[in-house]
Amino acid sequence: MRASTALITARELAFSVPATNGRLPILRGVSLDVAKGEAVGIVGPSGSGKTSLLMLLAGLERATGGTLTVAGQALATMDEDALARFRRDNVGIVFQAFHLIPTMTALENVAVPLEFAGRADAFDRAAESLRHVGLGHRLDHYPGQLSGGEQQRVALARAMAASPSLILADEPTGNLDRATGATVMDLLFALRDRGTTLVLITHDPALAERCDRQIRIEDGLIVA
Repeated sequence: MRASTALITARELAFSVPATNGRLPILRGVSLDVAKGEAVGIVGPSGSGKTSLLMLLAGLERATGGTLTVAGQALATMDEDALARFRRDNVGIVFQAFHLIPTMTALENVAVPLEFAGRADAFDRAAESLRHVGLGHRLDHYPGQLSGGEQQRVALARAMAASPSLILADEPTGNLDRATGATVMDLLFALRDRGTTLVLITHDPALAERCDRQIRIEDGLIVA
């Protein structure tokens, strides 16, 4: 893959955490390239390092070895403020848990990160994003007034509102019934029409099959 087409470039990426007898290795030398606009499924058993890889790609954790470049930026060289700006400008994240602020409406939940980014049109963009996921009629509802599927669509609207180049999704349908999960995944894959890159962790083989390719991680290593 030519460097100009790669949104993500990782070489011998390592990550470990403190343990009783030193450090516990989670990732043990992961190398991969992900092209702009590509959808990649990350699969593997629980505890294999999939979520840790996603956290590194988002700049929410720091690698303990190797190199990582995302959207042309070397994450290891950035301080916490720079990493926060990197996420703001480049990354949308969708977790299995919705992580909505319960005291804010759907519109406010989506608008908050845009306001932090200094967007004067934060609420207009938030409303547009919610309409895009079919929630234009639920702008003023609080998370407790929404179904699980609706809450996940709010989380997706929040992730995509700033038009990020990269969406990271960690089991985004894990708490949803099959029909609602399929709707959420249709919305995620539709983002590729905008050129967005998608990295998806899933235990669902059908979802993984929808990706352009799959990467299997076991015991902190890419095995297929």
